[in-house]
Amino acid sequence: MLRSMYSGISGLKNLQTKLDVIGNNVANVNTYGFKKSRVTFSDTMNQTISGASAATENRGGTNAKQVGLGSTIATIDTIHSQSSLQTTGRDLDLAVSGDGYFVVKQGDALSYTRAGNFYLDDNGTLVNSSGSKVQAYKVDANGKLSNTIGDVAVNVNAVLPAVKTTTVTVSENLAADAIKGSVFSQQIKVIDDKGQEQTKTMYFQKTSEPNATTGSWDVFVDKEPPTVPGTTGSGQLTTLAFDNNGNYTSGNKTEATINYNFSNLTQVAGTTTALVNPNGNKEGKLESFNFGASGEINGIYSNGKIVTLGQLAIAKFSNASGLTKTGGSTFQESINSGTANIGVAGDGRGTIASGSLEMSNVDLSEEFTEMIVAQRGFQSNSRIITTSDEILQELVNLKR
Repeated sequence: MLRSMYSGISGLKNLQTKLDVIGNNVANVNTYGFKKSRVTFSDTMNQTISGASAATENRGGTNAKQVGLGSTIATIDTIHSQSSLQTTGRDLDLAVSGDGYFVVKQGDALSYTRAGNFYLDDNGTLVNSSGSKVQAYKVDANGKLSNTIGDVAVNVNAVLPAVKTTTVTVSENLAADAIKGSVFSQQIKVIDDKGQEQTKTMYFQKTSEPNATTGSWDVFVDKEPPTVPGTTGSGQLTTLAFDNNGNYTSGNKTEATINYNFSNLTQVAGTTTALVNPNGNKEGKLESFNFGASGEINGIYSNGKIVTLGQLAIAKFSNASGLTKTGGSTFQESINSGTANIGVAGDGRGTIASGSLEMSNVDLSEEFTEMIVAQRGFQSNSRIITTSDEILQELVNLKR
């Protein structure tokens, strides 16, 4: 009798906890990056009235007689399932499509979040809504990605210095079936010693017969080819040679501190599509920046250059459900979550969706259904207590 009362009390406590969890889920239905929780129950220890007995030659075995003493909370799980992405169109809104968490830092402590509504502070540092600094892999002086992570700083006043042109790379194809004397021209822009942009014209004149065993082309810079193919003179840069398979054999040239590289050219029948690509750039100011699918932060400068400023760090865990919620839509490692495996997006991790945010994975229909179940369970356990109380009252009334 009294056991039933205390069993009912344990049920009330547990169902109250379930309602608390459901209420928190419903309250965060519009919280970006929120991961819902659920409660599971298990029975507590049982009082054994009599134990089981084994079968004998004259008598069969009997089962144990046990009376349960109520229920207890088995787990409160965090469900880290992927939720829908909402398009916002805001450049600093990011979402992880797949597995992984953004890494943010407050002081010396690292936290992890799926909420990608980020902002720039007065120093140009990328932060989340709580002011924690978003972590990314830094880029060294040579433009290569380093192995260390740190704060992301975007200097909106950054200026990319002018770099003189030292190499002109020519690729694609010169038509092997073009007639002798055919001329193809291509304008290029190079940067001089003063950082100024200069426009030059490169001419290619074929000096071999169509589909000859080997091919040759004369190259001129800022001087039109002669009327008679193969006539050398001032302005000729070099002569390109190709073998019978159309592969480049010779012709690279260095002139006026600029190295002209033609080794990526071919000569096969078809269309002439020589692509001339000089290095160097004029001075440029940072105009905007964006995020790529791998988390790379691309700075776009007024001179047309796109420079990688860093690459967002993404963390994975062997047991994401073991992470501890710390408020502000962030998680921290626990003893059971495993150590954060930090890398870049796409490397066994999800990709970055720029201009989107991950919505809460709370399903209102599911939560309201669970709320009804919890409410009815609460009523049922309350009835156990009132019934036990009525029985106690009858016992008291036996002696008057």
